[in-house]
Amino acid sequence: MLWLLAPGATAPPLFPALLMALAGVAWGIYTMLGKGAADPFARTARNFIGAAPIALLGLLAVPISAPGPHGVLLAVASGALTSGLGYVIWYAVLPGLNVATAGAAQLLVPVVAAAGGVLWLGESLSLKLAAVTALILTGIWLTTGAPKKTN
Repeated sequence: MLWLLAPGATAPPLFPALLMALAGVAWGIYTMLGKGAADPFARTARNFIGAAPIALLGLLAVPISAPGPHGVLLAVASGALTSGLGYVIWYAVLPGLNVATAGAAQLLVPVVAAAGGVLWLGESLSLKLAAVTALILTGIWLTTGAPKKTN
């Protein structure tokens, strides 16, 4: 991840990159706290409802133009529907995963996002992106699927 975000012509600004790192840490904490969720659907719904007022306050703090109906529809579809469904599925499978596997599985997120950008948005597949993806996938494999040495 550091190599992907290393300074260069297309590197993101430092503050937003730090915010994304903080979001990653928060996601890890959120996952560990939710590992024992008895009802993943109810837990996710409660979390989304609780986060909505905070998000609205954030919107008021940032000067942006009001979104149109199409923008609102896309935001609801990407936020409430797809993210909500993703969290429900994640919480449903999480109790069956050990901590190392759960942590490694989370590293698939940037790989999937990059693949989506290349496949559906026409972003270019650079050598750097391919190499970082290979490193991430190798790390996941070493954590979850590599044959274990026995002594």
